[in-house]
Amino acid sequence: MPTPFHIPRILRPYCDGHEFVPLEGQTVRDVLQHLRREYPRLHGSLCDETGAVRRHIHLFVNSDFIGQRSGLDTPLQPGDVVSVFQAVSGG
Repeated sequence: MPTPFHIPRILRPYCDGHEFVPLEGQTVRDVLQHLRREYPRLHGSLCDETGAVRRHIHLFVNSDFIGQRSGLDTPLQPGDVVSVFQAVSGG
């Protein structure tokens, strides 16, 4: 069953304007690998050359930050939604 991957408005031009893209995978890492195949420009905005999530990007499964779970190996269950948030800072 595909996992909905929620895309913030600013990144939607990299996925044909979609708010959600359905991606297959058992873990967040799997979903990102699927994203790399389907939307390589979007993947490049979220992950570096090694596949690690960029420092200013935060991924959530439902309302849980993956950094407080199992990172990229966070398992996905039917009904889960993966969301992208960009860090905001100011001074």
